[in-house]
Amino acid sequence: MTATLTNLNLPDSHESELAQRGQRELAAYLSTKLQTQRISIMGEDDKTHTIELPTSAMTMLVEVLGELAAGNAVQIVPVHAELTTQEAANILNVSRPHMVKLLEEGKLPFHKIGRHRRVSFADLMEYKKRRENESLNAMQALADQAQDTGMY
Repeated sequence: MTATLTNLNLPDSHESELAQRGQRELAAYLSTKLQTQRISIMGEDDKTHTIELPTSAMTMLVEVLGELAAGNAVQIVPVHAELTTQEAANILNVSRPHMVKLLEEGKLPFHKIGRHRRVSFADLMEYKKRRENESLNAMQALADQAQDTGMY
């Protein structure tokens, strides 16, 4: 199954404002350590419906609302999702040919469906995290070197 990473729409100012307000209010209720949370939703029939959700889902909703409040588009991708090389390249902010090169060099695991390469979302996120850590370590090494040589 391939995840669809298209049709992302940026929230307008009204949606961002609502998301910011919702994030604040929801975060205030998530200070509990309970495994589940009960929320009430007012339906179109003006009746209140109580829903029980895992706290982890509510925490994720707070994060989504935070991104929307900041004006960012958000898309949720299942960890087991398989991505095309173009979708994976978009997430890493690289070109598709560069993504294919990374795959062919063995930097990321992939498999083929016919002639098409597929990358696991979980593997892509692991690679991205590893790459970010390497960048941070390199910047820290440069900063340390500048400090040691008195170049600051």
